Amino acid sequence: MAGLRLIVGLGNPGAEYLRTRHNAGFWFVDALAASQGERWSFDGKLHGESCRVRIGGEPVWLLKPSTFMNKSGIAVASALRYYKIEPAECLVAHDELDLPAGTVRMKFDGGHGGQNGLRDIAAHLGHGKYHRLRIGIGHPGHKDRVTAWVLGRPTASDEDAIVDGIARALDALPLAVDGQFDKAMQQLHTVGAGSGKKGA
Repeated sequence: MAGLRLIVGLGNPGAEYLRTRHNAGFWFVDALAASQGERWSFDGKLHGESCRVRIGGEPVWLLKPSTFMNKSGIAVASALRYYKIEPAECLVAHDELDLPAGTVRMKFDGGHGGQNGLRDIAAHLGHGKYHRLRIGIGHPGHKDRVTAWVLGRPTASDEDAIVDGIARALDALPLAVDGQFDKAMQQLHTVGAGSGKKGA
């Protein structure tokens, strides 16, 4: 399978949403850009901010849609068209209610699971055949509390867990960029992966 050429982080623009759970996808691509000292620049034709990094020696575009979450598909479809990238060469990082805070999973294809960004991407692409990085934010326990939960800030311990999960995902990313998705998933999904050094 082809490797990754585009990584999209989902979130809402604006300072008031910066540290909210719903912006976990932004946290991921921000951490990736910062790790390489890259700066974001707004690109109107992409409906978002972009920059380019090198992962395992390969050039990869990063994108943060400047639309709100429920219109994310506009930016994703625009970037795929502009860069001539296939959806199967794209990874979308997003917050995931169905995973505990700090648990991070990678998958290919599937439905949107109620995530509004994924729902809009599916509407624009007509399918779900792209890679996802599901960043666990936990669940408030009742569907009526979901909106306030995702648009709220995590507790300090949950935020630490999410940041740790993002670090583990960054460690596994070179394998995914190289097209070794099974190995990337194995590394990422192994319980305790990346945390074995603590207390050593």
